[in-house]
Amino acid sequence: MQIKDKVIIVTGGASGIGKEMCIRFAKEGAKGICVADIDFEGAKKVAEEVRGLPVACDVRKEEDILLAVKLTEEKLGPIDMFCSNAGIAIFGGLEVEDSQWQKIWEINVRAHIYAARAVVPGMISRGGGYLLNTASAAGLLSQIGSAPYSVTKHAAVGLAENLAITYGDQGIKVSVICPQAVDTPMSNMVADGGVAGVDGMMSPGQVVDAVLLGLEEERFLILPHQEVQTYMERKVSDYDRWLKGMRKLQKRYMETPS
Repeated sequence: MQIKDKVIIVTGGASGIGKEMCIRFAKEGAKGICVADIDFEGAKKVAEEVRGLPVACDVRKEEDILLAVKLTEEKLGPIDMFCSNAGIAIFGGLEVEDSQWQKIWEINVRAHIYAARAVVPGMISRGGGYLLNTASAAGLLSQIGSAPYSVTKHAAVGLAENLAITYGDQGIKVSVICPQAVDTPMSNMVADGGVAGVDGMMSPGQVVDAVLLGLEEERFLILPHQEVQTYMERKVSDYDRWLKGMRKLQKRYMETPS
């Protein structure tokens, strides 16, 4: 897919990877960009920079996503690509409260469902379209120290797979972005990106470099950190050995120094 002359929605577009997507898509000649974010003031600033459309959007609410789609179509034209990018991290395991599990589920998974539900029928009627979903390497491997993040990112990857299978023959292209640590406010909650930073912290710009290449090749799995491919291969070739290695990694990062 080429970005030039395309109409694109980006959720979580006020900061981090989403902001960088908006900026780079504009430079690539996008026809119109909807910058959707719960932080409306931040969305307006990015929209001013890219001459886009700012929309206040809480991705936990399907009606907000539907409104973003409606406004984009009215003001910019038919949507060629929906970048479902908004996400959060919650640290902890079984002790995490149900309300927090619900919150991360709604943002990291259900928002992708709402986005696809809102645009896929129209895309099919027009002959095709693109879904670009931001997940994480945690959705392919795991996330030490955060069961909610790992579980929801696995679900996000699974949803993207199903969308690609179900609608691929109807003209719907799907890509899922699975980086490790990225220099955003979310990763900065942990020094050096925590375990996810084992292969280094990427800038949002480096991630979007990988995204643009992946879109050009219409590749399903976009891995900004190429090491993730090797880790996946090790995982599927010997799952028990991989689990043992992950426990060692957990011990390295999670044990409190005496």
